Order: sequence, then C-alpha cells, then structure tokens
Amino acid sequence: MNKNEGGNRRSASNRPRGKSSFGKSKPPLPKRAQGPKKDKPAPAKAASANPEKPVKKANQAPKRQKAADEIRLNKYISNSGICSRRDADIYIQSGNVKVNGIPVTEMGYLVKPTDVVNFDGAILTPEKKEYILLNKPKNFTTALDEGFEHRNVSELVKGATKSILSPVGRMDKNTTGLLLFTNDTDMIRKFTIPNQKSSKIYQVSLDKNLKFEDLEKIQKGLTIEGHRVSVEEISYIDDQPKSEIGLKLRTANVKVVRHIFEHFSYDVLRIDRVAFAGLTKKNLPRGNWRFLTEQEIINLKNV
Repeated sequence: MNKNEGGNRRSASNRPRGKSSFGKSKPPLPKRAQGPKKDKPAPAKAASANPEKPVKKANQAPKRQKAADEIRLNKYISNSGICSRRDADIYIQSGNVKVNGIPVTEMGYLVKPTDVVNFDGAILTPEKKEYILLNKPKNFTTALDEGFEHRNVSELVKGATKSILSPVGRMDKNTTGLLLFTNDTDMIRKFTIPNQKSSKIYQVSLDKNLKFEDLEKIQKGLTIEGHRVSVEEISYIDDQPKSEIGLKLRTANVKVVRHIFEHFSYDVLRIDRVAFAGLTKKNLPRGNWRFLTEQEIINLKNV
C-alpha cells in the first residue's frame, strides 16, 4: 500500500458523513409525571356490541315489576316490630322465614298483605307498630258507649297516623294527664293486666284536706271490694294545700285511684296522671300529643 492510498483512507475515515450531532450537548428532556396510567376508554361501538351483564348475587330474587300492594319481606318483618331490616335479612338467609308455608331465602322477596308470613314459628302482621303519648284534657273519654254527650279521645290523635290506635287503659272525662295510644296489642295487654311492674304517678285533688292518719293507712295498703291495693308512695305536694296529694302505684286503672280516697270518705275533684311507666309530661302541653322515641319504646318493652 502506497502513501497515497493510506492518506486517502485516512481522509475518507475522517470525512463527515451527512449531518451529525455528535459532540454537541443535547438539551435535557422534560421530566414526565409518574402518575398512574389511565386506561383508555373503550370505543363506543365495542361497548355497545359487548355489554357487561350485571352479576347476580346469591339468594337474590329476580327483578320484576312491584305491585302497589306489595312490600319487601325484610320490611314486612321490620314493620311487625320483631327486629330491624338488617337483622331480618339474616333470618331470611338462614331459612327461618316462611311465606304461605314455604321457606324463603331470597333477598328482596316481595309479599302481599294477604300472604301469611311465619317468622321463627310466629305469624306476623305487616302493620307498623305506632306509639303516641297524649296529655289528655278534660271532657274527653276513652269509652265508646257514652253516647255523643262526651267527646272521645281518639279525636285528639286523629290524623296522626293511618294505623288504628287504641288507648292503653281507660280514663273518664274528668281525668287528665298522660294517655298512651298504640296498635301494639302486646303492649296494651302488658299495661292493662292487674299485676304489672310499671309505676304511674297521679296528682289527686280532694274536697278537703287529707288527714295524716288516713295518709298512713293508705301507705300501708288497703283492701277494696275484696282486692288488695298496694301503694308505692303517697305524700302531700309541696307548697300546696293538704288536699293536693301525690300518689304512686302500679295500676293503670284510674278508678282504683278514686276508690282509694272514697274508701276514707273523701270526694275526688280531679285526677291528673303526671307520669306513666317512666314517661312524663315534659314539653307536652295539655291537649297535645307526640310520637315516642325509639329509646322510649325500648324502655317500655323492657319494663
């Protein structure tokens, strides 16, 4: 190889080939955000071509048009006062609920008012339990057989609910104070039986001062018409004449209160029930009513 060839070869290797950026500093690339990658939305055609089918849950009743008189089974059970809807779902799944004699474990099952629902061996009624407390005024009676000369207490709670409510116990037209209304037959039975555990407090107005010796006799208890009457507490009312008496006993029969004082030859002018099984007249003016709170209902059931 001659010098010319070597020179030509070196010159050829050192000759630049086209445009090159070798040896030049490049500007730094901007940093990209390292956030999560976003999925690209599927094309509209593909979504419409292959729609996703909803996943059916276990024990779920097939959806159908709900009739006007139908109600979900768990709500039916809840309205009966047995338990909450959530607890009702547990009982349904466990197979403890029958509709028309057939066990039902499907969630969302619909029933009609004519269906017979058996909950753990007991037949339920779909009507929701309602509880109303009234501060009864004078000239209203709980009796339905006194004609039209006296107005009935049902007028005072008319329109409060669509349910048919009954008063717990009886009150004559001259007796005032707390009166409970409900469609819970178990509650009515509980507070009207003779041997009950709930206390009631009455303020009694007499035609004359109550003698202290008569007060002591009443406190010890007495027998009226062959029935033993036990009094929890009796006392004069502070800052009132001796004819104003406070009486605490368990009976809900107002006639018993009247008979106690008539037994000692006192005429009873007024009887006002100021407390009933822990319920009071606080923030409840005469003639007004209110629904019981959930806690008050629980307390009554636990008495």
